[in-house]
Amino acid sequence: MRVDELVLYRHFKHEEILKNMVALTEGKKKDSGIILYYDVLHGLVELAGSHGYQGNLWHTYLTYLLANNENAYSMACEIRGSVSGSINQVALHDFEIFKELFDYDITTLDEDYGEKGMALISDYVNEDSENRLFNKRIRDRICSLAKQLKDAKNAEEFGQMVTKFYQEYGVGKFGLHKAFRVEHLSHEEVEIEDGNNAMTGRNVYIRPITNIPHVYLDDLVGYEDAKKKLIENTEAFVNGRKANNCLLYGDAGTGKSSSVKGILNAYYDKGLRIIEMYKHQFKDLNEVITQIKNRHYKFIIYLDDLSFEDFEVEYKYLKAVIEGGLEKKPDNVLIYATSNRRHIVREKFSDKEDREDDLHRNDTVQEKLSLVSRFGVTIFFRSPGKTEYEKIVTELAKRNGITMPEEELLLRANQWEMYHGGRSGRTATQFIDYLCGVEV
Repeated sequence: MRVDELVLYRHFKHEEILKNMVALTEGKKKDSGIILYYDVLHGLVELAGSHGYQGNLWHTYLTYLLANNENAYSMACEIRGSVSGSINQVALHDFEIFKELFDYDITTLDEDYGEKGMALISDYVNEDSENRLFNKRIRDRICSLAKQLKDAKNAEEFGQMVTKFYQEYGVGKFGLHKAFRVEHLSHEEVEIEDGNNAMTGRNVYIRPITNIPHVYLDDLVGYEDAKKKLIENTEAFVNGRKANNCLLYGDAGTGKSSSVKGILNAYYDKGLRIIEMYKHQFKDLNEVITQIKNRHYKFIIYLDDLSFEDFEVEYKYLKAVIEGGLEKKPDNVLIYATSNRRHIVREKFSDKEDREDDLHRNDTVQEKLSLVSRFGVTIFFRSPGKTEYEKIVTELAKRNGITMPEEELLLRANQWEMYHGGRSGRTATQFIDYLCGVEV
């Protein structure tokens, strides 16, 4: 196995499973070899357990490495598809080695060591339980590509399949995943997480969120004007036109956060990605933008339930990033925020008592209000009236197969909202969930 000869994918020689497999094929004898044999077996089965892989686990493992490796070739392909120039010859050199790895029959190791484990993982059957899967959508794409690569006739066809995958689905965590959160890790931890994709000296790590709610805009009953405004702005963004930062504000439970999740699921296939951040992380905003600004995807930085008390100053970081800093915000980044407040920074009547101590009181007021003005689009989500609330309940009951007489349904729905926070889309959903879970 010529793993040491890889160029673009050179980091693979440090991958533990692959490194142990190379050692096995180079003739490790019984004593030390049997340990490596079971190390390889353990690694492949564990990866299958965490990611849901099945079939030939050796092939899915190699495909997993190819799909996640960000290098000069793979990142160029996610933008332009097939590329020209000398890099193609370098890539073909690596694909020749990968073709050899795919063609290697791992069951021959069973004969060498008198075991049966490699035959087992050559046609591995996994439990298809979605709640245990790392991500079913990604799992299916990796397994499908692995089957195609196994049947490639030569290195050229192998490379064409990998290149097409990069163009259609992207590469690495940003290509394969929809949503992300921000964490602080040590430099060593970042290196472990991202391998050669890690950026030296950085400890702000953008981690994929693997379990995304399957929420769609059509699931949100009502709020048609608000959804239309949000869709128009988002479509302009993903299609490369001018778009605005967006503030969704209004009463609790009216669908603000669900709308953001809905647009993620609606426009993921067009390259939309979302990074969730909290206000204590705003000092890391510039670093996050630095890591994503040159990628092919469109990123929404999502700030849920945004509000600041008068003593909190993190909003100043946000103001500078949205509009006002020396560095222009990249065209592939927007800020979407949800809040129960129209004016995000809290003001109190008692603030007026300080006017004699504040020589420039109007400047202080403008400082607090200026954050909202930097969102070009503001969308109001109001609590539904009685008629709208009943319409939401009726529609949700229909979608969930509840056949209760409408008069009784609405009577109980109105009783429910009186004891559960008032009329809102969330209250209606909770009422229907209660009927489905307890009485139906």
